[in-house]
Amino acid sequence: MKQKTIAVIGLGLIGGSFAKAFKQYTNHIIIGFNRTRSTAEKALEEGAIDKIGTPENLKEADIILLSMYPKVSCDFIEEHLDALKPGCIITDDCGVKTYMAERLVPLCREHGLHYVGGHPMAGREVSGFKASTPDMYKGASMLLVPTDATTPEALQTVKHLFSEIGFSQLVVTTAEHHDRMIAYTSQLCHIISSAYIKSPSELEHKGYSGGSYRDLTRVAYLNETMWTELFLENKQALVPEIDEVIKHLQEYRDVIAAGDEETLFQLLQDGRKRKEQFG
Repeated sequence: MKQKTIAVIGLGLIGGSFAKAFKQYTNHIIIGFNRTRSTAEKALEEGAIDKIGTPENLKEADIILLSMYPKVSCDFIEEHLDALKPGCIITDDCGVKTYMAERLVPLCREHGLHYVGGHPMAGREVSGFKASTPDMYKGASMLLVPTDATTPEALQTVKHLFSEIGFSQLVVTTAEHHDRMIAYTSQLCHIISSAYIKSPSELEHKGYSGGSYRDLTRVAYLNETMWTELFLENKQALVPEIDEVIKHLQEYRDVIAAGDEETLFQLLQDGRKRKEQFG
């Protein structure tokens, strides 16, 4: 792909990994923006970016990658609209897409910009630029959400960009479908893990826990600031998923309390078959 100037806004784990990947696997020019200047200086020192960005540098960007919390990401574009050049492509790595589209599409259409939503299916339990890696996205799936502010050319450019750094699958979907699926595959898992670990038995688990415990509690180690925002911005999709799992837990609870061996066997068998079918 022809060399582009990319402004990465936010140099944490995800944004830092994008910056490092772009520098290692492409010829694009990377401008890094970060609230904490010492992090941007570290990124520059390590060669993850070509220069530390200022608002004036935004006019140079062909592509802007927003890598902050959803609200802050949208606020950033709103506050810097006049600095963006017409035709600039805005994408992001935020975990909700309806919220992002509702805020960014009107702004982009009014100012001659293009917005293509994005969400990488990759990450780690640790956070911050120090944990970022250029190979974070090797073999991962990237969800792309075209909007009313997306042109075919902008979508193709974003596809090429993410393919260059190792994403093996580019899934094009709608904002509504994205949010419904992420409510189930990601957000619900974090809620279940956080709720599970609050049992009084947690205080005595050492020596009694193995792989099942580790698998279920892994994502309880989370960033509560970020996940609070994501859960609330996606509540329309998330609440029905919570209701669904409560319903099934109640089924298991009732048949176990009643000593109903036959129904319990059937519930467990149904779950195993579902995993085998869709696992």
